[in-house]
Amino acid sequence: MSTETPALLAVPPADEGRRRWRMPDPLFGFLLLLPSLALFLGLIVYPIAQAFLISFHDVSTLTLTGPYTGLTNYKTVLAQPEFWRSFVNTIIWTIGSLIGQIGLGILIALLLNTKFHGQSFARGVVILPYMLSSVVVVMIWQWMLNDLYGVIDAKLMEWEFTMMPVPWLTRMPNAMITLIVIGTWKLFPFVVITILARLQSIPGQLYEAARIDGAGAFSRFRDITWPHIKSLLLFILLLRGIWDFKEFDLIFLLTGGGPQIGTQTLPLLIYKAAFGQLHLGRGAAIAILMLLIMTVMFAVYFWYNNRQEKRGAL
Repeated sequence: MSTETPALLAVPPADEGRRRWRMPDPLFGFLLLLPSLALFLGLIVYPIAQAFLISFHDVSTLTLTGPYTGLTNYKTVLAQPEFWRSFVNTIIWTIGSLIGQIGLGILIALLLNTKFHGQSFARGVVILPYMLSSVVVVMIWQWMLNDLYGVIDAKLMEWEFTMMPVPWLTRMPNAMITLIVIGTWKLFPFVVITILARLQSIPGQLYEAARIDGAGAFSRFRDITWPHIKSLLLFILLLRGIWDFKEFDLIFLLTGGGPQIGTQTLPLLIYKAAFGQLHLGRGAAIAILMLLIMTVMFAVYFWYNNRQEKRGAL
């Protein structure tokens, strides 16, 4: 019997000539972004390009075909008094809604930033209008404003503020004012959430020192709170201004642009031209004009955002 130790099997050396292929980082990053890029091109770029091309044609909504007419649609739209009335209505709605949202939002945020019993519950309740769909909001307010069984008219007549139901949505300027109030009620929680987050980042020692020095509530707001939320308010103003400018569903469901065209905004005019009058080319022209206006607002927003980032980096 052999006592020799069997030789260990020799492991062949790895082939140094064969290198494992590794995807370059830029290519790997591009592949990760490819699904989002495809969605962006398919859902945003392509529809905008299609609308831009349609705006130069006399296209019917039924046939989706029509001859090339150049700038005729734009000239026709800009010559219509209805377009300028809708543009003014859009500005009135946007500015009025912004004033209500920011004013009410700051007030509620300041109240929710103080300590009181039920603070967490109150913060949850404030967010509720923003979470409701526009259809639900419209149903709630149409029920409350109904001239036969609406609770608002009933209470106003009971308290003798008025002797008969108020035409909230069927007469101007009541319709526009009511629309702005309802829009403010639904959309102000966004301002509350944003401002409240900034208020909670302010050191409490600043307020304590101000109280010791004898500063009142207004002085504390002016000297401490306002400098901290001033830059954020401009951000909210730009962002909410863009969103409110293109608001469609709330206005369409509440008034449909009426009475007559008293509350008709540009998004409703686009819908009216494309699907009411079956003139898709003219509706596309209005949409492109509206896009140009919003592009200016986006440019201001990005300029301000980049400016704030550069300040933060310093």
